[in-house]
Amino acid sequence: MSDVDPISLLEPAATRVRDPVSGRSVWLAGMIQNPRPKGEDLVYDLVFTAEHGVSERQSIQAAIEQNLRGLGFRGRVYAMPAGAPPRMPAAQQGQGPRPPARPPDPVKGMSGPGMGPHGGPIQKKPVEGVRHVIAVASGKGGVGKSTVATNLAVALHRLGARVGLLDADIYGPSVPTMMNVHQRPMADANSRKILPIESHGVRCLSMGMLVDAEEAMIWRGPMVMGADRQFLQDADWRGCDFLVIDLPPGTGDAQLTLVQAVDLAGAIVVTTPQAVALADAVRGITMFRKLDVPLLGVVENMAWYELPDGRRDYVFGQDGGKRTAERYETDLLGQIPLRSALCEASDAGVPAALGSGPEADAFLAIARRVLAKLPIGASA
Repeated sequence: MSDVDPISLLEPAATRVRDPVSGRSVWLAGMIQNPRPKGEDLVYDLVFTAEHGVSERQSIQAAIEQNLRGLGFRGRVYAMPAGAPPRMPAAQQGQGPRPPARPPDPVKGMSGPGMGPHGGPIQKKPVEGVRHVIAVASGKGGVGKSTVATNLAVALHRLGARVGLLDADIYGPSVPTMMNVHQRPMADANSRKILPIESHGVRCLSMGMLVDAEEAMIWRGPMVMGADRQFLQDADWRGCDFLVIDLPPGTGDAQLTLVQAVDLAGAIVVTTPQAVALADAVRGITMFRKLDVPLLGVVENMAWYELPDGRRDYVFGQDGGKRTAERYETDLLGQIPLRSALCEASDAGVPAALGSGPEADAFLAIARRVLAKLPIGASA
């Protein structure tokens, strides 16, 4: 196989080709299955329905191959058409035309329970030596997801747990700044595993530790997903009670790949009380439930600003996260106040959960609730 992995290129190549029957891309329609290398070549099954005519089949196959070439693949492509025979005229069938097949769910139709992104079984691998893997997610950026992830990791450590923190946001890594860890990780000479860097008692790994701070990661999706998988499976996380994963914002390829690559003990969705943030948080909740990932609960960040006289100013609205948690029958793990001290602590690389005050108390309370749901036997 060449340096360019054709299997990893199939998803972006097929995403650009529209299926005229379902109206979705052929990737989301679940038409690409069982990709496999054959020497320097690529073979995959291209699944059609009876609604696909001969010309449609040919044009779809040609478009996928053309896109693969455009993405850098230079080998030969063998698409093995599969599925029902081409549609026959109604008069020859002796019946009216068949209605179009109901398009599959964008997630479950492609990779529902027990199914992977290529239509085959999900190849979930445990993270060696880790008891619980937790994903911290948000439907959109700017709601404080990384702040919650880093402070949760530190708070769990303060409560007696052994914790790892994986920054899976390749494009916008925040962990190096928030945890004040900038040295480049090394690999163990014997196991050849990447050795995370410890900071504040938490073992950390981030793409921001491997590249210059000002370097932009101009990577295609398959490269990002490959890096995240490597951070999960090729790093030494052994001995961790918890591995907290700071997911990138949104519900796209990177999130789906990570969720399918590892058996998650649970997920936490971070939001602000603002309506536009809550709408995206709901999408995150829906994603995890479609993928059968246990939802630990919702964290409402920037819940209020405390005025000098003690009154609360609900800058972004009041109790939006609480109402969302109630509506979707999950727990509100905590509400984090909007305080300049929290921002200053993150920028200084000294997470607020290390200190004292209302923000530290809030993170410790969240960590205790997580420990109650995912016990490790340590005192909390």
